[in-house]
Amino acid sequence: MKEFAYARPGDAAEAAALMAERPDATYLGGGTNLVDLMKLGVTDPGLLVDVSRLPYDRIEHRADGSVLIGATVRNGDLAGDPGIRERFPLLAQALLAGASGQLRTVATVGGNLLQRTRCVYFQDVSKPCNKREPGSGCPAIGGAHRDLAVLGTSDHCVASHPSDMAVALVALDAVAHLRSVDGATRTVPVAELYRLPGDTPHQETVLGHGELITAVELPPPPGGAAMRYRKVRDRWSYAFALVSVAAAVSVAEDGTLAEVRLALGGVAPRPWRARTAEERLRGRRPDEETLREAARAELAAARPLPDNAFKVDLATDLIVAVIRDLVVRKDRA
Repeated sequence: MKEFAYARPGDAAEAAALMAERPDATYLGGGTNLVDLMKLGVTDPGLLVDVSRLPYDRIEHRADGSVLIGATVRNGDLAGDPGIRERFPLLAQALLAGASGQLRTVATVGGNLLQRTRCVYFQDVSKPCNKREPGSGCPAIGGAHRDLAVLGTSDHCVASHPSDMAVALVALDAVAHLRSVDGATRTVPVAELYRLPGDTPHQETVLGHGELITAVELPPPPGGAAMRYRKVRDRWSYAFALVSVAAAVSVAEDGTLAEVRLALGGVAPRPWRARTAEERLRGRRPDEETLREAARAELAAARPLPDNAFKVDLATDLIVAVIRDLVVRKDRA
């Protein structure tokens, strides 16, 4: 590892000042992804600004049903929060599906959102990668791409986003609270936090240098909605998603779908909000044919490669299965 400096600021203003002074500085949360990348030589910040002890470690349940989650809340604490488990179960399920219990006690909400792809070429500095070195190429397209994206890709990058939590947050219409180095604040929907690769895959988010995620806000959950996060992976634990689905659905009295929120993981460079499928399902009865038609419409834009083409059918089947199970469970309740 390259030598680096370390700082532990006492507040956000001090953290911002440190970042403003050093273009080679980066924030450190739990470090469960960043430290690994430093060891591999994928990234080599000159200064780590440790924000893990800043006062963003609370989960605030509000009277209107919304929740403000501090960026330094640990993943394990969020997954175990009674209010989250009761009213936003798909978020708790997504967190428990990610990593291991040990890592969840260290990883932070902000850090989880900003983790980097696990594409083997990105992590191997002996190989070219447009994310690491713009213009060097994307060997995954003709190489090992089984686990990578089929939606939202480009000729410059086919990497997939690894977060489970982010997929759930996108389905729940969560908003990220941001603070820039000059103290200005703004909010960005989590669904819009990430950029698609296009011809600049090294630009992964809309964050400016030193812009800090301070919190994530969940609006009140959709009334009467049943929720689920389901993840398909190569092994039961400690594996990234081949495909995952975060869903929240409610059924009207006439048996049609009143509300549908869907997001997919493991299939795109960012958590993928399945808006085409949502639009096709609202107001319709959730029979097998309708569900499958909507899922196929969502995957129609897929650009699969030879070894990950199976993800198109897998994602289709998973969308159908998750919504069907939620509707059946709702009918039995």
